[in-house]
Amino acid sequence: MKILVVEDDKKLGGFARKGLEAAGFVVDLCADGDEGFTLATTRSYDAIVLDIMLPGRDGLSILRNLREQHFTVPVILLTARSALNERLDGLNLGADDYLTKPFFIEELVARLHARLRRGSGQQTTLLEYGDITVTLVTREVKRAGQSVELTAREFALLTCLMRSPGRTFTRAQICEQVWNYHFDPGTNLVDVYVTHLRKKLGREGGPPFIETVRSVGYRIPQEKPGK
Repeated sequence: MKILVVEDDKKLGGFARKGLEAAGFVVDLCADGDEGFTLATTRSYDAIVLDIMLPGRDGLSILRNLREQHFTVPVILLTARSALNERLDGLNLGADDYLTKPFFIEELVARLHARLRRGSGQQTTLLEYGDITVTLVTREVKRAGQSVELTAREFALLTCLMRSPGRTFTRAQICEQVWNYHFDPGTNLVDVYVTHLRKKLGREGGPPFIETVRSVGYRIPQEKPGK
């Protein structure tokens, strides 16, 4: 799951990013309200963690504009402990939750999971393809009922592909979604991780469940295999 964190305190922003990445999220971090609003409206995120006091646009203005433009992405506000009015204003503008500073990263992770679970429903918290199931909240992967251990990047790659069966992802798109950086044409990083997933989740002797689209990238076929 991809999270946007908009926080101008470099120490706090770095702390949040490190903790969220350790919990398996892909994180974009910025320290300016104008840049945060641009990212929120031009890229796809599962949730936004938004400080209220920011250079450029403040957090409440960003939230107001997002809701006016019908962006429904969950937003968790970061507020000062004494700023009751700001918290109330944020909730009235459409914030899904708030967290007062300072905070424990475990609480932020728990609140993100709770909001995503509450807002998304079963269809987006459980992914299924053939005999492969992925529970997003618990990060549990099973094939034919048997648990399969994946690394954080393998898990992120698998969910990226499973969310959109039939869609071909270029290597550049996969790098941005899974590793959060632009593709270096000299690396075979994506190919290596696809190979790992095929070995761990593919059927022995059967066709690979991740297809190679020559000169383009990879996809999971739209036609689901029989269980």
